[in-house]
Amino acid sequence: MIDTIFFDVGNTLRVVVKDEAFASAAEAELMRLVGAAEPHDVFFEKLEKNWHAYRKASKTGLLDASEMELWSQHLLPDYPIDLICSVAGRLTRLWRDHDGRRVARPDVKDTLIELDRRGYTMGIIANTITETEIPDWMVEDGVARYFKTVILSSKVRLRKPDPAIYYLAARAIGKAPAACAYIGDNPIRDVQGTRDSGFGMMIRIDEPATLVNEPQEITLHPDYTITAIGQLLDIFPPLAK
Repeated sequence: MIDTIFFDVGNTLRVVVKDEAFASAAEAELMRLVGAAEPHDVFFEKLEKNWHAYRKASKTGLLDASEMELWSQHLLPDYPIDLICSVAGRLTRLWRDHDGRRVARPDVKDTLIELDRRGYTMGIIANTITETEIPDWMVEDGVARYFKTVILSSKVRLRKPDPAIYYLAARAIGKAPAACAYIGDNPIRDVQGTRDSGFGMMIRIDEPATLVNEPQEITLHPDYTITAIGQLLDIFPPLAK
């Protein structure tokens, strides 16, 4: 019986809203913090190149770096290491912000409240480069109380689809994998990791932006496909007390 639900965050609980002024301000602040002397386009072309190289390596090795390692060893290795390490957390948030604003889907909070009322234990398993963005969002949106554990690849190094990150989450929350469901958006990574770890159910939210950002052939299939987080209430009935 499924009594525990783990969520992805990016493109699952939250989505990116384009905001050119917000993104431009983030880019300017990022350059200011590191004292970049290069022109904007030169600086960000180099940063994008380093970012894509890091992403490729992390996906191949299924390991993520800490924020300090990410910036000092991968993204800006030619900048003074003491400076970069001192502002690494802020740099990560600004790098994320240069894509746009991240906001929760409109039905997220109400759905979490109802799932909690129905007796489900909930947690988060997310691949992310930031160590603070998701916890900060949970507090700002008033949903922290609904997640018993939060497993972030930037903190534990493991990343989906490695089954080890799912095992860690299940162990941290005190549940057997078979009693857990996972809600994610990636049709390959999220489905494969959930299946390989022996989780009892996989639900994919169909988010068009996911396939735009990561084109891939869909060869794995979830137990359910939804288009809104609120549809989880049709899948998870109240648990017997």
